[in-house]
Amino acid sequence: MSKLFTPYQLGPITLRNRFIRSAAFENMCRGNMPTDDLYNYHVSVSHGGVGMTTVAYCAVDMSGVSFDGQLYVRSEALPGLKRLTDAIHKEGAKASIQLGHCGNMTHFYTCHCLPVSASNGLNLYSPTIHRRLKVKEIKQLVKKFGEAVDFCREAGFDCVEIHAGHAYLISQFISPRTNHRHDEYGGSFENRVRFLNEVLDEVMLHAGDDMAVVVKTNMWDDCRRGSDIEEGIRVAKEIAKHKVHGIILSGGTVSASPMTILGGAMPIKTLAHYMPMRSFWWLKAALHLPGVGPIMMPTQPFRELYFMDKAKRFQEEIKDVPLIYVGGVQSGDNCEQIMQEGFDLFQIAHVLIKDPDFVNHVQADPHYHAGCGRSNYCVGRMYTLDMKCHECVLRDGEELPENLRKEINKLEAEAKKSIEKNK
Repeated sequence: MSKLFTPYQLGPITLRNRFIRSAAFENMCRGNMPTDDLYNYHVSVSHGGVGMTTVAYCAVDMSGVSFDGQLYVRSEALPGLKRLTDAIHKEGAKASIQLGHCGNMTHFYTCHCLPVSASNGLNLYSPTIHRRLKVKEIKQLVKKFGEAVDFCREAGFDCVEIHAGHAYLISQFISPRTNHRHDEYGGSFENRVRFLNEVLDEVMLHAGDDMAVVVKTNMWDDCRRGSDIEEGIRVAKEIAKHKVHGIILSGGTVSASPMTILGGAMPIKTLAHYMPMRSFWWLKAALHLPGVGPIMMPTQPFRELYFMDKAKRFQEEIKDVPLIYVGGVQSGDNCEQIMQEGFDLFQIAHVLIKDPDFVNHVQADPHYHAGCGRSNYCVGRMYTLDMKCHECVLRDGEELPENLRKEINKLEAEAKKSIEKNK
């Protein structure tokens, strides 16, 4: 049997195999509550064979919500989440949930307060003015991360994933690009990782001996004045000190280099088509201007396993905590390569959007390819509707305008050419 389909002990829990559905944003929690769509999707990928599926982004407080389609910690959500985790367990998979706080990546009308961050400033991506968190407020948020772990346990989750990357609140403290403080939470590296360390102390205390804890971190920010890979390694070493059960190696900045995170090109026409005027009027207007979209969201030529080279650098430095690979998995052959490179676990998202049965297919055929064309249509759509592959849209009888079809075909052809070039 391939190592892919052998059990793995992740802290206090045992996964049936090495496949984890990553915390890719589903936008399936309308009104910040779990829905049948969220239930059906995660049950489908659990039935499809993953060892663990991760519900994306649950904010520890309403001030940390970016979109109406995200969860936040509140008692009203417990029955729906318990129904979900019970169903995931019935399919033989484990249930994880991502905990975080978006910081300045939100709006007043979404989080119902002035957005907060490590420092005062203006986030042009939202766009929004945001204010500096007071030390007392930082301490309160630290406690809320711990309370969120208790909430997740009550909801039936086996694991929590702490989001410390991609320019959300924890990484807004870590990165010199966004942290301009002059107190104990700013300036030196030790001060900039203080919030991260306090959060992880609290999380591990509440996790006890029955909840697994993994942390998503940036290997590098890939933006001007952001953390480079050497600092990313230092951050990973800080995380490892807390004896977490796994570190997920990602990279990129949502507001500056989003396609570093996702791989490939952003489907600009798709994004503008679905984007609501009320929320992103300025961005929607800008995306319709010739040449503006690619400047705002630069393309990253797609290649399979696009984070592997950098992730292997972290392997050389981090020995005492399992490292979890994520990025560019397309096929069974990719999965086997990850095992051969020494990673015992990995996360997947794009292939499960198109094909929830991907894992079962790989078990039946080790060379199975999901056929994901990496047009990132699912990404262009998921911030305003829900996460769905364009092939599923057509199969379900939804309308797909001709200009979007042309864009998809063009981007898929470019991704295919890039893959062939990098073989």
